[in-house]
Amino acid sequence: MKSINRTKSHTVRAAAALSLFAAALPFQASAQEPAAPPPAQAPAPPPTLAPQEAAVEQLSRRVAELEEQQRALQERLAAERRAAAEKEAGAGQKQEAKDKGGGVKVTAAPGKGFTVRTADDSFSSTIRARLQIRETITHTAEDDTNEINVKTVRLTTSGHILSPDLKYNVQLAFGGNDFEKDSPSPILDAFVEYTGIRDLNVRVGQFLTPFNRARTLREPSLQQTDRPIAVREFNLDRDVGLMFSSPDLFGFGGKLSYNLFVGGGEGRNRFGGQKHGPLAVARLAVRPFGAFDDDQDGDLKREAKPRLAVGVTGAYNHQTNRQNSTFGTTLTLGAADYLHGAADLIFKYAGFSLSAEAVVRHAKRDSFEGEVDGAAVREWTRSGYGYFAQAGYLLTDRVEVAARWDQIFAERGTDPKLVGLVDAQGKQVGGGLNYYVNGYALKIQGDYFYIFGKEGADARHVGRLQLDASF
Repeated sequence: MKSINRTKSHTVRAAAALSLFAAALPFQASAQEPAAPPPAQAPAPPPTLAPQEAAVEQLSRRVAELEEQQRALQERLAAERRAAAEKEAGAGQKQEAKDKGGGVKVTAAPGKGFTVRTADDSFSSTIRARLQIRETITHTAEDDTNEINVKTVRLTTSGHILSPDLKYNVQLAFGGNDFEKDSPSPILDAFVEYTGIRDLNVRVGQFLTPFNRARTLREPSLQQTDRPIAVREFNLDRDVGLMFSSPDLFGFGGKLSYNLFVGGGEGRNRFGGQKHGPLAVARLAVRPFGAFDDDQDGDLKREAKPRLAVGVTGAYNHQTNRQNSTFGTTLTLGAADYLHGAADLIFKYAGFSLSAEAVVRHAKRDSFEGEVDGAAVREWTRSGYGYFAQAGYLLTDRVEVAARWDQIFAERGTDPKLVGLVDAQGKQVGGGLNYYVNGYALKIQGDYFYIFGKEGADARHVGRLQLDASF
């Protein structure tokens, strides 16, 4: 800047000196020679700039250019100073807002709970509650019974930390049927998941194993008040472990997905040392017409195009001490190896939905014999298979009808209690009516099932009315 000012000063002084010199030239010429009158016959030539005047003009233009460059430089420096000041002030305001909690946004919606989210979206947390209130009436040849209770109460918090791709979920259960006999912990789900890589999502913690679709469906979306008996008996339920998955493998628009799971194999909320032997699950699903929400029973969206999902799963549980592989009675005399298989299908179109599934569980050993407190004891594993088929149709945007057929079988030599269950209640057929007040978040369900076994032995009629509400 000082150099520019010195150049400007020297240039101005040089221009002034040249101007004085040029002004003195005409006076000196008139003193030495008298001016002669111009010839009358020739007009005067047009005036021309003397060389000195041209030099002055050139220098003046240069001075003007330098002054313009100086002004531009000063304006640019001022703009940079303003931008720096504004950036510093903005950072200070953000920090102040963060310190005061002003960078947090709270939202709420019916059925979706309360969500707290930071302004930079580095953290969010949603809290939701859900309950089921059920009335059950059972009629048999010998007796009629009535049962009314709060079947389940759930409290869930979920969201993300540091990035929307780093997610977490914690679900607690407080209903009487949600607790296992030898585990008082209310924890159902507790996991952290990273979804930043399309073909390699990673989840670790306790959650539903990715075995059969009818078990992993969101419970509020069920078309009947209970899951099929084949699913309740032969599923793998929850376990603690590590899962790799992708809902859109290779980027084919959701047409292909997979799940690979490795877990402890003893089920949820297990404490104390267990036999070494993991549970391994591999699942592959194909959606030939593209991705859709196949994590719910009905078709409340009234899909404009046919939607189909087909899945197959295999699992192996090595040395588990649970009678049903990952749940049920805890065995004390030994541990068994289990093989599992499942195939499932779901179809949706224009309010119509169809789902079907077949599951199988086979224990490599039927029973264990030994002594407990001096008494001879025999403990059984449970092996069998089953299937179901279910259909529903949305009559209006709020009213849906549904029907289901369900059957299970027991393998020869397996637990006599499972054989007795098959003989008395191995077949179930029924239907129901659903009224959606606020979609799956608030609905009223009613259904009726005829439950029977071999030749109608111990047949029963069961009717249920249920309120399922999420807040």
